[in-house]
Amino acid sequence: MRNSEQSKQAAPRAEGMASAWVEGLARAGYATKGVVYALIGGLALQAAIGRGGHVGGSRDAVREIGSQPFGKALLMLTAIGLFGYALWRFIQAALDPERKGTDATGLMQRTGYAASGAVHAMLGVTAVQLILGASGGGSSRKTWLAELMAVDTIGPMLIGASGVCILGYAGFQVYVGWTTKFEDALETGRMSRPGEKAATAFGRVGLMARGVVLAVIGGFVLESAATQDPGAAKSVAGALSEIASQSHGVLLLIGISAGLLAYATHQLVLARYRQIPAATG
Repeated sequence: MRNSEQSKQAAPRAEGMASAWVEGLARAGYATKGVVYALIGGLALQAAIGRGGHVGGSRDAVREIGSQPFGKALLMLTAIGLFGYALWRFIQAALDPERKGTDATGLMQRTGYAASGAVHAMLGVTAVQLILGASGGGSSRKTWLAELMAVDTIGPMLIGASGVCILGYAGFQVYVGWTTKFEDALETGRMSRPGEKAATAFGRVGLMARGVVLAVIGGFVLESAATQDPGAAKSVAGALSEIASQSHGVLLLIGISAGLLAYATHQLVLARYRQIPAATG
């Protein structure tokens, strides 16, 4: 009888400890993502105004972290944060702690969480590879696109569907930013009034800027599918370079870079104030 009572008391404690671990990793993940985007936006902004820097993506940002003093220690923290973020995304997808549901909209959001988890897990692997002295390049995007493209009919269709999904998510990011829907997930009651206004501004600008970058990426993925040319697909670095190549490209790149810095700040706000529900399924 006593053992039974002890088991009943231990179960909630164990569940609470697990939830605390998940919350801690999720918050570390948001903070790490903020650092990565701060580097992407900051280096692109420096390049745009002629102060050094370069246009790059997430992998370039992780390499930049590794090039700093105590680079391996920083990479270790980065890897932990990225894997923590990936874990949180997988929990959101599988256990649905935020009750997105199983209707079409809910399943689409949860699929997006799973895809985000996979992307950030691979970025975490890049950080680990750099710690171990490997190049951190991972599989070439063009290589796996070429392999998928080689699958008759279904390959280009899958790539095209991916492009449509990226464009859809880009539009969703712009929508969430414009309508400030992201505030629903924030513990705004813990913020000062000026802090809440600043968080709203950074979130709105940042999400919309990231939506623009994703839209450019999605467009190139669609072009890759239509032309059956894996080289037509572009990453964040390619999207930023394409923006810079347009008429008034310098001004556009400055604007997008500043927007990505705002997105980085938004991630740091999420790290501090996002509601992280217990992952009980």
